[in-house]
Amino acid sequence: MMERPYKTVISHLSDLPKYVGRELGLSEWLTITQEDINVFAKLTGDEQWIHVDPVRAGKESPYGTTIAHGFMILSYASKFSYETLEIGDVRMGLNYGLDKLRFTSPTPVGSQVRGRVTLLEVEAKPPGVKYKLSIVFEREGQEKPVCVAEWLAMAYAA
Repeated sequence: MMERPYKTVISHLSDLPKYVGRELGLSEWLTITQEDINVFAKLTGDEQWIHVDPVRAGKESPYGTTIAHGFMILSYASKFSYETLEIGDVRMGLNYGLDKLRFTSPTPVGSQVRGRVTLLEVEAKPPGVKYKLSIVFEREGQEKPVCVAEWLAMAYAA
């Protein structure tokens, strides 16, 4: 597998089915900071000590530090998708939802994460297409990903 970030560029949405089953790209590394975790916690109202209290987490957490919310990590799906797939004639795209989702390991503050994106399915939904991506959220230095998601999107060409 390629380990440097890369993106698949497709000129026409009609060519997307040719890429089913292929890895489309690998995003840049993203560092998870305590400030990012705190902002997410405040916005979602989920300010549990395991996320926002480094002193207590340092003493009581099995990870020795705070950890990111699972859904905070998932919120990077759009970013990782954008960094790994470009379709030239798409005029509108939207997140359609999730098919499957697993949080497989925690993401301690200071971790670097990235998305490895594969195209799983494409289905015509005139006047556009619905497609499914596998996004594996990798953590630097760890074999086990932090999250695995099957992300659904719709795209419409010009």
